[in-house]
Amino acid sequence: MRPALSRRLALLATAAALATPAWAQAQDFPSRPVKVIVPYAPGGATDILARLLATKLQEAWGQTVLVENKPGASGVLGNDMVAKAAPDGHTLLLSITAIVQSATLIAKLPYDPYKDFIPVTQLATSSSLLSVPAKLPVKNVAEFVALVKAQPAKHSYGSFGNGSSAHLQGALLASLAGLDLVHVPYKGAAPMTADLLGGQLTSAFVDVGTARAHVASGGFRVLAVTGTERLKLVPDAPTMAEAGFKGFEPRGWFGFFLPAGTPAPVVAKTAAALQKAIKSPDVLARIEDLGLQAVGGTPEQFAAVMKSDGAFYAKLIKDLNVKLD
Repeated sequence: MRPALSRRLALLATAAALATPAWAQAQDFPSRPVKVIVPYAPGGATDILARLLATKLQEAWGQTVLVENKPGASGVLGNDMVAKAAPDGHTLLLSITAIVQSATLIAKLPYDPYKDFIPVTQLATSSSLLSVPAKLPVKNVAEFVALVKAQPAKHSYGSFGNGSSAHLQGALLASLAGLDLVHVPYKGAAPMTADLLGGQLTSAFVDVGTARAHVASGGFRVLAVTGTERLKLVPDAPTMAEAGFKGFEPRGWFGFFLPAGTPAPVVAKTAAALQKAIKSPDVLARIEDLGLQAVGGTPEQFAAVMKSDGAFYAKLIKDLNVKLD
């Protein structure tokens, strides 16, 4: 045998030997119960989606899939737990857009959202609804802007936490329209919505999942929506761009992650199982019922969304000089 051919065969044999353990691991995966970490409290959309998909994974794999809520520090606690978990596929994270927003908002994160996680699939996207109490005498964004300008320092916008999407969206509208709006942060969407319904807040960008029931009951009026398209829930409400304000195009999202270092075959197997689950009729129906739009893209597609949105929010946060109090 010629020396060159011999060397090539030896290299191929070595590569195959190195690859075998990873593929074998994927073949056997999952070999024990899998945990899905939700970095927020039970009851919210992230928790509901995690439990929905955990059931589907359990059916597909024939292995127990448990959901654990690890709330704290605006999602940082749960995210960090997964970043430091064994990279063997048995610990998944279901997180939201805040994971890239926090990269700019928090100076000393205990992890790097781009280096310490592997994006697996983008589960769903969500719009926000610029909402006001039903009794507020405005019917569109232009009238809202005129009212606030006529009564400086008397109006407010709520958010479900400092640095949240609702905070950034409210600050952006105030900046673009030149409004004197007081920011009122809450510890979650529920108390924020309660005060909006009660008239203690003038306005808020409410996520569509939270807003759905109150829109149906007429509890508050929707002036416009974020994203690039109108919503079936409120077809008469224009997008923020249609209302004359750009910069509200990115939608919020929910996505699954694995710790960096997880073998590629395990990532691929998990991504395939999740994509199939997301496209099943009952899951699609539940996601739509929550007012969300199902995605189920590839790891590469989700990584591109993370990179694009991360850059967008980094610039927005710096331009608006948003700080965590």
